[in-house]
Amino acid sequence: MTSKKIFSKPMVDYRRLRFSNINSEEYRHVWYLLYWPVYGLLFLFVERFYSVGSYHVMHCRADDWIPFCELFLIPYLLWFVCLVGIHLYTLLYDIRNFKRMMRFIMITYSFAILVYLLYPTCQELRPATFARDNLLTRFMAAFYRFDTNTNVCPSIHVIGSLAVLFTALHCRGLGPASKAALAVLAFLMCISTVFLKQHSLIDVAAAIPVCLLAYVFCFHTPARRARLQTVGSV
Repeated sequence: MTSKKIFSKPMVDYRRLRFSNINSEEYRHVWYLLYWPVYGLLFLFVERFYSVGSYHVMHCRADDWIPFCELFLIPYLLWFVCLVGIHLYTLLYDIRNFKRMMRFIMITYSFAILVYLLYPTCQELRPATFARDNLLTRFMAAFYRFDTNTNVCPSIHVIGSLAVLFTALHCRGLGPASKAALAVLAFLMCISTVFLKQHSLIDVAAAIPVCLLAYVFCFHTPARRARLQTVGSV
């Protein structure tokens, strides 16, 4: 089956989705999307309302060697595009991997929230001034005022980037070129956090084992089980 054919017709016709049939086999996967408002409320709570006596500062010597580079704002913002895009793609063309991705996100994001509650962290890496004055640095100055420097380890940005990558790698409708491009983009999205001084390298490193463990549980094990079932039925 070619990618063109897969893209030509969605797996599910959401125009017929109603609350009365949302529990049907065709539509019940949509319930996974309810995790996002739940996560949003939890993150809002730990960011704005959770009382913290003191934060653990995330910093390592390598952080001081990494210069601020506003060009990384581009892959940083593409994170939002990729996350929305992979949701839309899998909802339309790959329900199985949509469910795998949502389980991955539910496990990793919930674990991150739990860590933020039990081990509050912050970073103090943001530059007081910028060496250059341009549209990107002005955006970052405004973004710094909006986005707090707390609850940084493990990095949600890195977790989301790897969620996009792992899902894309398992989507049969995406060709090798698309997967390679997303792999490069995922890497850039991850490292953008340290070049924009949004995270310490420690936050990035802490997110990786969390993602790998969740990957084995949500992607690798189900895929291996499906292959064994296919072989057994032959």
